[in-house]
Amino acid sequence: MPPRAPYIVPALTKHTATVIMAHGLGDSGAGWMALAQNWRRRGMFDEVAFIFPNAPMIPITVNFGMSMPGWYDISKLGRDLDFEEAIRHQDEPGAIRSRDYFNTLIKEQIDQGIKPSRIVLGGFSQGGAMSLFTGLTNKEKLGGVFGLSCYLLLHDRVKNYIPEDYPNKKTPFFMGHGLEDEVVKYDFGKQSAKMLEDLGLEDVKFHSYPDLGHSADPVEIQDLENFLGKVIPPEDAASGL
Repeated sequence: MPPRAPYIVPALTKHTATVIMAHGLGDSGAGWMALAQNWRRRGMFDEVAFIFPNAPMIPITVNFGMSMPGWYDISKLGRDLDFEEAIRHQDEPGAIRSRDYFNTLIKEQIDQGIKPSRIVLGGFSQGGAMSLFTGLTNKEKLGGVFGLSCYLLLHDRVKNYIPEDYPNKKTPFFMGHGLEDEVVKYDFGKQSAKMLEDLGLEDVKFHSYPDLGHSADPVEIQDLENFLGKVIPPEDAASGL
């Protein structure tokens, strides 16, 4: 079943940039719309349209095969799982299918006249994992990529999906992870950031948050806000006018 149409928070002024924010397993795009609404209330990112995709309903192995919104299947999860074991149980076809969907969303924005350098792709948990994978392997140089409480998918073969000219080698990547994450272990995030650097990415920032579990907190959201402000500043500021 294809994903439902995404939720969209349009730009308030001239649309010059887009942020695509993908939710985690079992959630929906609506679960993260408060981010954009908060920034709107504070008069921030007026030129930015926010897109919150909805994952398709798929059978999830850790959910006893019951269907729920997911970007790919997960067969093992939790604190007792080590990184290499987690990698062995990844759903590569599902990840590729979702990557293609995110690439479609990016292309739609480019077709509407938004420069790739003004498009940011990010997400939480599964959505963050998909964003790292899609951003790393995208054929266009994006403005930025962020992943919260997540990890790098298919790390042992992801280099096979990176375009030969490596357009996102210099793209800023922001990662945030709670030290007390009980679902996606903190070490998974930290190791993933190191793997991104080992793959040649030149601008990877990994942020740690004490006492934070598998969620986001105001400090992390402030750091994300600062990141977005740098990679997609108001167009007048970006052009030096």
